[in-house]
Amino acid sequence: MKNSACRGSGMLHDLWTKGIAASVHQVKSFLNHTAYLSCFFTNSQKTDIEDLRVFWQKGTDEVVHEVYHGQEKHDNLSPKYINRTKMDMDKWTLQLLNAGIVDEGQYTCIIQHRIKGSPQVIHKSECFLHIIANYSQPEIHIGEQMAAHRHNKHLNLSCSSSGGYPEPKQMTWLISHENTTRRLTGHTDVSQDAATKLYNVTSKLNIPIPTNTFTNISCLLHLGEQLGSLVSVPLGIEIQGEEMEQVKINFFGPLIAVIILITLLVGFVILKKNRNSLSTNQSVSLAV
Repeated sequence: MKNSACRGSGMLHDLWTKGIAASVHQVKSFLNHTAYLSCFFTNSQKTDIEDLRVFWQKGTDEVVHEVYHGQEKHDNLSPKYINRTKMDMDKWTLQLLNAGIVDEGQYTCIIQHRIKGSPQVIHKSECFLHIIANYSQPEIHIGEQMAAHRHNKHLNLSCSSSGGYPEPKQMTWLISHENTTRRLTGHTDVSQDAATKLYNVTSKLNIPIPTNTFTNISCLLHLGEQLGSLVSVPLGIEIQGEEMEQVKINFFGPLIAVIILITLLVGFVILKKNRNSLSTNQSVSLAV
């Protein structure tokens, strides 16, 4: 089967040398869904399908689908595309079933017409298939919290998203408090699962958070111009400062000590007066 595919690809390569101009069309398909690849052929001459040969090929060495004079032909197909393709001859569109990440790449449609017994290429088009797998919504986690300055605290933040494709472009942070918004970039780690080929991404950021000020934090995962971005659920934080508590302690501590001291002094004075009064009364009694 492999040798047949090679012979088929060689035959198709010969057809490409005819110089038919082609532009590459961008096609997107979700992972494990059906991808639709169009030949962009109008058949303006109303040529009978039985007089045409239609080839679909990926790259330079894999025959994806072949229609020979109106009938599907499987002799030259690459093994991984057997029973995975259907051709809609009315729309000149190839359906690639259960599209996977390994199917991503450039495909070429070539249509050949028999003219006086000699086949000639009358149409060629190319498209690039992009596979898309949805990332999970980015999620923010708060790590260890540590005091850094009397006016703020530092927070260790992380934002993660997983199970997506293609590889993300960037992950950024939006930090807003009062009327100010800052865009920051933390330390980002991107990993790809060896089996599924899906990506996981995590960004870590250590930032100061002002006390007694509401701070809004969001994380954005950028997937590219055509795919847009994913944003996390905003995280609102307001850290209550400890300065007032400290001020209260520093201010009321000495005051309480003074009050206690005054109370003791007053008590001592009263006790002394009572003792003196008692001594006087006892002396009067003895004199009588």
